Amino acid sequence: MVAYPGAHNLDVVGPLEILATTAHFAADNIRPYDIAIVAEKAGPIEASSGLTITAALSFEDVLGGVGEIDTLMIAGGHGSSSAMKDRVLVEFLRAAAPRTRRIASICTGALVLAEAGLLDGRRASTHWFWCPKMETDYPAVEVDRDAIFVRDGNVWTSAGVTSGMDLALALVEDDLGHEAALQVARFSVMYMMRPGGQSQFSAHLVAQRAEDPAINATLEFILGNPGHPLTVTGLAAQVGLSERTFARRFKDETGMTPAAYVETARIQAARVALETTSRGVELIAMETGFQNGERMRRAFQRQLGVSASEYRDRFRGSHEAQP
Repeated sequence: MVAYPGAHNLDVVGPLEILATTAHFAADNIRPYDIAIVAEKAGPIEASSGLTITAALSFEDVLGGVGEIDTLMIAGGHGSSSAMKDRVLVEFLRAAAPRTRRIASICTGALVLAEAGLLDGRRASTHWFWCPKMETDYPAVEVDRDAIFVRDGNVWTSAGVTSGMDLALALVEDDLGHEAALQVARFSVMYMMRPGGQSQFSAHLVAQRAEDPAINATLEFILGNPGHPLTVTGLAAQVGLSERTFARRFKDETGMTPAAYVETARIQAARVALETTSRGVELIAMETGFQNGERMRRAFQRQLGVSASEYRDRFRGSHEAQP
């Protein structure tokens, strides 16, 4: 794992903990992975949080004596902007790549790989906030804005922060099989495969951005009453605005149309019900404003890539669902 000043702690340790956890399930106390943090110089590195990460090896150590590298990973973080301009780091990546079985980046570590030319002609992901920069500065890279992680040949890239752990879990599955990855996921209290992509945003987080009092009141009403008939006509009348003015101000405040936000809020309410109750899909669809299970299924497919029933099968707790 390549680290540098300003790297995000979780980008470094999150994926490494997933790989290290495989040792708990390996036979004869054999560790499936030997793990090392690498930096320009061995020793302490100050991460973005102010905590210190210790690199066991220097770039020179790796290029001079380690030999073949199985997996070379690079973290992201606020320091990646400087790391992209660090010629020593970039040249290390270029020199190490030909002797590496696979390369992986966490979050904005993908931008450093792109700077090194290692993503040219490949599909890749990075943190959603930085996808436009990747597209503009590195046109040879096909940017997937929504993927949690992307595998293109022997190069793996992931979206923001915790998605690095999803990527690491996929590496475990690729190396050791599905059952091993499932054991690690359960032990780490993770989804084996989370639904949807990074373009999903909590309806509550969107609501927190609103400053217009009328739109803020509307967002709170939608969140509290997803089962109501939430039409633009009714919502606009509720805050004393024309439909056109309401729709414009709503989009300005949230970046979403009223209809898109209503669907997001309803999906959020339905997900909670599917995860935490035994109520049937049809009843949940009625309670959350979808009117019937088929409409809810289509909405789930659009936003999460799975049906409501598939979502429940993957992510419900100990509750037994009723038809």
